[in-house]
Amino acid sequence: MNAASHSPDTVGATAAHPLLRAWLERPYPAVMGVLNVTPDSFSDGGRFIAPEAALVQARRMIADGADIIDIGAESTRPYIGAEAVSAEQELARLRPVLADVIALGVPVSIDSMKAEVVRFALDQGARIANDVWGLHRDPEMAALVAERDVPVIVMHNRDNADPAIDIMADVLGFFTRSLDIAAQAGIPKGNIVLDPGIGFGKTPEQSMTVLARLDELRAFGLPILVGASRKRFISSVSPSEPQQRLGGSIAAHLIAAQNGAKIIRTHDVAETVQALRVAAAIRDKA
Repeated sequence: MNAASHSPDTVGATAAHPLLRAWLERPYPAVMGVLNVTPDSFSDGGRFIAPEAALVQARRMIADGADIIDIGAESTRPYIGAEAVSAEQELARLRPVLADVIALGVPVSIDSMKAEVVRFALDQGARIANDVWGLHRDPEMAALVAERDVPVIVMHNRDNADPAIDIMADVLGFFTRSLDIAAQAGIPKGNIVLDPGIGFGKTPEQSMTVLARLDELRAFGLPILVGASRKRFISSVSPSEPQQRLGGSIAAHLIAAQNGAKIIRTHDVAETVQALRVAAAIRDKA
């Protein structure tokens, strides 16, 4: 199967999940705020591992306009160095804070590649599954998502970057396989969001290629999420540390929105919300 098999003609008639529908109808993308309760995140490792600090950060992002809080308890940093942790370790980091974040009232997504962790988070009231391995890694993930009838973010990933490959062909092939897994499990197409995984298993040049050619993913007829926040490709153009990449992050996210992204995942919520809304207001005057 290929992207044409999942074109808007075949999936566009499928109604979006109710949670997604309002965001998809807006003139500017929804904003997902990143909340890492890990000691080793590439951008803010350890800053929010204490439950009190995590809750303060969640409140701040909501006040700044976040539509979704994406909480993760295992670093999936898109470069070499992330340490795999067990489901038990992820759960130990989530238990002290997850329920309090959910109680703030903004939809919470759980960033985990493990079905056991996603199940726990959904039981607590999380409303979206965010799988950085696109339903490919944990064989129980697709069935869980189908059973719970929740939106799922399906992200492209590779174990290693290969500068010799056609990255867009790789992304399209990966998503085709993800959608086949989803269909076999009974996940409605309207529940699926595609994330091309900027920085994950990609060279900086490939990440920029994916952003430049993002509209090719529209062939699947599904909403697109982009998370370019503070990623290394920015430093390949303008040398900088993660905390110094706000300008590059906003530039990438504005281009992503122009090329069809409906959800933007970011560490810098207030600035991103402002940029997206102003860009949409200007376009509206054309």
